[in-house]
Amino acid sequence: MELQQSNGVSDLLEKVPKKHKKHKADLDSEGEQPELKKLDKNKYEQELVKLQTELVKMQYWIKHTGYRLVVLFEGRDAAGKGGTIKRIADPLNPRGCRVVALGTPSDREKTQWYFQRYVEHLPAAGEIVLFDRSWYNRAGVERVMGFCTDEQYNEFMHSCPEFERMLVRSGIMLLKYWFSVSDEEQERRFQSRTIDPARRWKLSPMDLESRDRWVEFSKAKDKMFAHTNIPEAPWFTVEADDKKRARLNCLKHILTKVPYTDMTPEAMELPPRREAPQDYVRPPRNEQFFVPHVY
Repeated sequence: MELQQSNGVSDLLEKVPKKHKKHKADLDSEGEQPELKKLDKNKYEQELVKLQTELVKMQYWIKHTGYRLVVLFEGRDAAGKGGTIKRIADPLNPRGCRVVALGTPSDREKTQWYFQRYVEHLPAAGEIVLFDRSWYNRAGVERVMGFCTDEQYNEFMHSCPEFERMLVRSGIMLLKYWFSVSDEEQERRFQSRTIDPARRWKLSPMDLESRDRWVEFSKAKDKMFAHTNIPEAPWFTVEADDKKRARLNCLKHILTKVPYTDMTPEAMELPPRREAPQDYVRPPRNEQFFVPHVY
C-alpha cells in the first residue's frame, strides 16, 4: 500500500500544482480525456487486493501449463512504471516472476548483437518476466540523447518487429505497455522527488535532461509506435496521470490477456505438530545475540 510521506513533505507537495492539461504531444486523435474524480484510497486498496489475488491464480496456471509471459513497461521518466511493476510482483512467487531492469551496457555488451543481453533474461516454461524498460531504449533514450548512431537506430527499427514476431512464434506471450503522463504531472513528480529524501534517488541526471526534451521524446515515441505496433505484439497505452488508476487498469488488462483458469490448490489442513524430543535443551539466551528492542 502507499507509503506515507516523511514529516513536512505532504504539506510541501500541496504547493506543487496538481491540475493540468495534457501536453499536445501526448493527445490522441480524439483529443484530451475528461478529468476523472480522484480515486478513493479505500476503493483503490480493495480493488488492488482483488487484482493481486487474481495475479496469484494466474501464476499458478502459468507454472502448471508451462506458459511463458513477458511484459514490457515503457514510458517517460516518472510515469509510474516502477510502482505498477511493484504491485504486480509483490504477491507473486519470486521464483517464477522476475523483474529485469538492466543498467548501462558494458563495453563488451556494446559489441554484442543488440538484443543479446535481453535474450538471456527471457522466461523458461512457467515463468513471468517483467522488463522495467527494455530493448526499446534504443528507440527512445538512446535515439534522443545521441547514444546510438543513425545506422544502429535504423537497424533496430527494422529488426525489432521481426525479433518480436520470432518471440511470439516460439510461444511467448509478449505484452507491451506505454505509460503516458502529461508534462505538468511529470514536472510535479520530479519536484516531489527533490522534496522527499526517501525518493530523491529516483531523480537522475537523465531525468533532468529529459525535462528539456519533451517534444523530442514525443517524436521518438510516435515513430517507434509506427514501426513496432505489430498485430502479434501491439502497444497498449496506459493513461498514467492518476497513478492508482493506472496501476489498477494495467493489472486488470494483463489478467484479460492471459487465458488462465483458477488452479489454486485446495486449502491444506495441517496435521498436529510432533512434540519435541524430551532430551532437547535449548542453549542459554546469554550465548546468543539479539536485535535490541528499539520499538
